[in-house]
Amino acid sequence: MLRKNYIFAAENSFKHKTTKLIPKMKRLGLIITFCFTISFTFSQNVLTLEQCKALALKNNLQAKNSELSVEIAQQQKKEAFTKYFPNISATGLGFMANKPMMSMDLSAMSEGLTPIIMALVQQGLLDPTTLSSGPQKMDMLKNGVILGVVAAQPVFVGGQIVNGNKLAKVGVEARKLQKQITENEILLETERYFWKIISLKEKMKTIENSEILLARILSDVKVAVAAGLTTGNNILRIELEQNKLESGKLKLENGMMMLKMALGLKMGVPVESFEIQQPVFEEIIPVVTNSGNTSIEHRPEFKLLDKSVEIARLQRNMETGKYLPTVAIGAGYNYMHFDLKKKEGMKNDFGMLFANITVPISDWWGGAHAIKRKKLELLQAENTKTETGELLLQQMQNIKNGLNEAYQQVLLAKKSILSAEKNLKISQDNYNAGVETLSDLLEAQNLLQQTRDQYAEAAAEYFIKTAEYENVTTLK
Repeated sequence: MLRKNYIFAAENSFKHKTTKLIPKMKRLGLIITFCFTISFTFSQNVLTLEQCKALALKNNLQAKNSELSVEIAQQQKKEAFTKYFPNISATGLGFMANKPMMSMDLSAMSEGLTPIIMALVQQGLLDPTTLSSGPQKMDMLKNGVILGVVAAQPVFVGGQIVNGNKLAKVGVEARKLQKQITENEILLETERYFWKIISLKEKMKTIENSEILLARILSDVKVAVAAGLTTGNNILRIELEQNKLESGKLKLENGMMMLKMALGLKMGVPVESFEIQQPVFEEIIPVVTNSGNTSIEHRPEFKLLDKSVEIARLQRNMETGKYLPTVAIGAGYNYMHFDLKKKEGMKNDFGMLFANITVPISDWWGGAHAIKRKKLELLQAENTKTETGELLLQQMQNIKNGLNEAYQQVLLAKKSILSAEKNLKISQDNYNAGVETLSDLLEAQNLLQQTRDQYAEAAAEYFIKTAEYENVTTLK
């Protein structure tokens, strides 16, 4: 019995301690959750526009691929330079036959062959002891080894080596220009995403301000309904306006998330690891569009067209060189050893100098058409350069006009905001005085929200147009 009482008392003590411990554990869990939330919030980097552009250039896969393209072109240039040096090659041949390829029966030969036999003995190809013992027979070339090294230096190959090196050099320059174009496009796309996100953030601010205004109007209406000065329908109308704002806020949040994902992909960073620093839209300084270089010669796109014409001209020269005579000189060394297991096996080595001249004759039949084709491709490249140059000029003028128009839209949006604010103030005063309906007041509030949204869109579009104008001029 005493033991049971002891167990019961221990259980009550444990339950009492556990009951005290649970609130402490809950508080500890809340503290850990709060700390985690705070650490996650502070782990997000707040990025400016310049930081976003720097990350895009550093991490974007298109930028990395363009850098790799430049390195590939540089390796091609180094490869072309090696064609100036001699071509050295080594060959080796070993053979073993099932029977000698040459066999001589000396006993059946007449005495007229004695000088030849004596010469073979002197050269070590014939053992003199075999002449006095048994059948006089000589076997040769049953096995052997042939080794050789040749070095050939091209002297003239129709200009293909020289033009090939020039083509490789122009290829590097073209890849660098293409890299610059790619980087400019990446920066422009990054800036577009940035300002579109800022535009949606400004619209979110407008919705929040409208919510505050509607909440104040709703409070006044409820007081009026309670006093019997108006009906409850006005409360429902305000709640409908609040629901519209909630719907608009949801759309803005989804739009910002999609744009932020696109920006994160462009920068090569996770979407949850950064936030955008919102600049001030109040002061917008107009860009002087007649400053900077507005000609097309400085643009990398036009320079790339020049390189394409130069590449087509070098390719035509290389095609012509294929059907010209080629001259090469060289030197070689050869070593031969036959009948390896015999003492009288033949060994010999020698060096040589040579010159090689090749004149294509029948190749000119098809070569004339190939050269003509390259000439036509050169004309095509020149025509493309002329047409694209005119399009680039037209593009620059369109961007300039768009920039001026965007700035005028900003000024008009500012004026509209001032007018809408005055209209709302008058409507609010008239509503308070009882000379204007709730519908007119809500309409004035909607007009103010619309003008602020228009200003946010106009300001973002202006900054995007400014980036486009800077991209096609030297104004940076």
